Amino acid sequence: MDYILRTAKDEDIPALREIIEASARGLSTQFYSSKQIELALQGALGVDSQLIEDRTYFCIEVKGEIVACGGWSYRSTLFGSDSEQSRNATELDPNTQAAKVRAFFVKPNYARKGLGTLLMEKCEAEAIHKGYRKLELMATLPGVKLYEQHGFSGQETVEYSLSDDMTITFVPMAKLL
Repeated sequence: MDYILRTAKDEDIPALREIIEASARGLSTQFYSSKQIELALQGALGVDSQLIEDRTYFCIEVKGEIVACGGWSYRSTLFGSDSEQSRNATELDPNTQAAKVRAFFVKPNYARKGLGTLLMEKCEAEAIHKGYRKLELMATLPGVKLYEQHGFSGQETVEYSLSDDMTITFVPMAKLL
């Protein structure tokens, strides 16, 4: 199949939202409950327009349809959508801090076809070009395998609060470049 990897644009946001929702709902059900998934889509998972503005968010198209997205960041925010409360746009120092791998999502019918690898290779190359020597990310449970295949090591899981009575399990991961 012919894939086109390109930088995401503002006009892609509606399609990116659809991919993120389809990916979370279609690829996370063996790891999370539907309530966890729906609550996560309200803040922890979603479009981060700062990445698009920074031109560090990418999408993969097949025949004009966006089927995957993901990116990296030189800012402090580790994960979360525009509606996430703990956002921090402070720029990182590549000499002392790690770039962040962010928001990888694939439409379920395109999962396990190498699209995550294409995105990861692009993100790593750009981070290295900008002088970063380390990458960090906050993995959802379905994403752990992809990141391990790319040399990331997981730390102890964390429980992220979605509501007063609901959490979701994430895995902080890192990799030296």
